[in-house]
Amino acid sequence: METLVTCQEQLPPIIVHRRTMRVIDGMHRLRAATLLGRRKIAVRYFDGPEEDAFVLAVKSNIAHGLPLSLADRKRAAERVIASHPQWSDRMIASVTGISAKTVAEIRRITGVDAAEGSGRIGKDGRVRSTDVTEGRRLAHEMIIKNPALSLRQVARAAGISPETVRDVKNRVLRGEDPLPQGRSRELVGQGVTGTLAAPATLTAGRVPMPGSAPPSAVVVERLRADPALRFNENGRDLLRLLNLHTLRTEDWNKIVDSVPPHRMETVAQLARDCARKWLELASLIERNALQA
Repeated sequence: METLVTCQEQLPPIIVHRRTMRVIDGMHRLRAATLLGRRKIAVRYFDGPEEDAFVLAVKSNIAHGLPLSLADRKRAAERVIASHPQWSDRMIASVTGISAKTVAEIRRITGVDAAEGSGRIGKDGRVRSTDVTEGRRLAHEMIIKNPALSLRQVARAAGISPETVRDVKNRVLRGEDPLPQGRSRELVGQGVTGTLAAPATLTAGRVPMPGSAPPSAVVVERLRADPALRFNENGRDLLRLLNLHTLRTEDWNKIVDSVPPHRMETVAQLARDCARKWLELASLIERNALQA
């Protein structure tokens, strides 16, 4: 506190949850400003539910606040698991500063999990099923058909993690079943045989192509789950802009029909200008990716 009071440099703005006006990050800066008799302080507002505000508060404290005890971090993880059960163990671990194994143990003890069949959202924003049986089978089929595919290509198509694909690939090289032994026995006990067969929902010629892109609405939804974008102002601006382009075709048609005749040329020109701006943005992002 004394360091903040005597600091002559411009401190970063505090972060406040707009709806509740609670300080998410910067309570010590606020107290220091009060001690100095200041009536104003720079603020950045966070717009979002209280559950996300708590996540941001924990993440900010882990990053640069006073060190939280292990017990505090475990309690925070328990609360995040309850409010965001669809997040993966690794994602919650990155927010709360504990290991993914500890998060998994807390999840097991509390009995909180995502809705059945909904999967979990990883740190990369991708949704992966908690039951990777079918994903392993599909990965096995793809590896057999085309061994040259990369781990990420197979993972993207099969909906599992690259590490799971690596395990399947190693099992293929050793001539083993693509499913772990315990899981294979469980399936046999349920009357399921022929573990190398493709899932019933897939037919010949219908295997998803590794390079195929999911619909933009799905991609934007995955981005919305990424804390790196959700919890900073510029990231939220980007998500709002991207969300505008997830309209259905019929909604776009309604917009086109709503443009009055005397404004059609103007609106069309503005649309082209916006398209050019998006192309420029895409080029800048790709350039940064090459330099990263």
